[in-house]
Amino acid sequence: MTDGLKGVAAMATAATIWGLSGIFYRALSSVPPIEVLCHRTIWSVVFFGLVLGLQGRGTEIREALAQRRTWTTLGLSALLISTNWLGFIYAVQNGFALEASLGYYIFPLVAVALGCIVFGERFRPVQIVAIGLATLAVLTQALGLGHVPWLALLLAGTFGLYGLIKKRLRLGPTVSVFIETLILLPAALAFLAGIKAGLWTDLGGRTAGLLGNDVGTAALLILSGPLTAVPLMLFSRAARLISYASLGLVQYLNPTLQFAVAVLVFGEPFTRWDAIAFPLIWTGLALYSWEVWRQERLSRSAAISSGTVP
Repeated sequence: MTDGLKGVAAMATAATIWGLSGIFYRALSSVPPIEVLCHRTIWSVVFFGLVLGLQGRGTEIREALAQRRTWTTLGLSALLISTNWLGFIYAVQNGFALEASLGYYIFPLVAVALGCIVFGERFRPVQIVAIGLATLAVLTQALGLGHVPWLALLLAGTFGLYGLIKKRLRLGPTVSVFIETLILLPAALAFLAGIKAGLWTDLGGRTAGLLGNDVGTAALLILSGPLTAVPLMLFSRAARLISYASLGLVQYLNPTLQFAVAVLVFGEPFTRWDAIAFPLIWTGLALYSWEVWRQERLSRSAAISSGTVP
């Protein structure tokens, strides 16, 4: 198998795990979302720690933790990714999985907009059209359904800002996410300990044990660590083996599977307004993807012509 095929396979596997993860978190509906988030944080630290330890990357982690800027930057990114995780868990547990998929469809276009605003990157005409279609889709849902799709915007916005921060970070994704979860670990442990001691309840008023109320739930909570880590490592591998355009195209498998799970597995209603909004998003993404693919081909052709690519 060529490196290209290995990269596509790794990305497809990661996107499939992410896309079907809603089924996993729906199975944890008996556990309040913020508690699921705490366990996801704790067991991610354990799993990442074991993997990085086996890889002998302790020195890399210590050097990163010795820099004050690492704590500031990853502290902010940890807040953003934990908010994103919590929003997704809440969505699938409370009947908003379809809206969550909309958020992850919107994300690439939000990332383009943020890149232009923050980094001064120039909008291309096709990108303007794509972002306009995404905006129209959100307005369609707001007017048709009578409410702004806040969860979709929260997921797209937090993930977009998260990517913006990570774009300038030199640490690899596995090390950086390990440190992010490490930063969140004290709060996660304290929250669970407080619930166990009866000092407070979940934000929804529910209580639970440290590892749920049965063995099956405990196993699922522990599994949330590998479920977080494995697709991220696959994504990291894919990013090294295939082009950015290919990476982005395969990644759309994630929200597509989320969409299918929401409608076909969870039975969430697909309204006529959704039937207008989602095709608008899909059209915008098709235009955006075509532009990214075209620009990459032009860059590669120019590199080959100049002799910089063999």
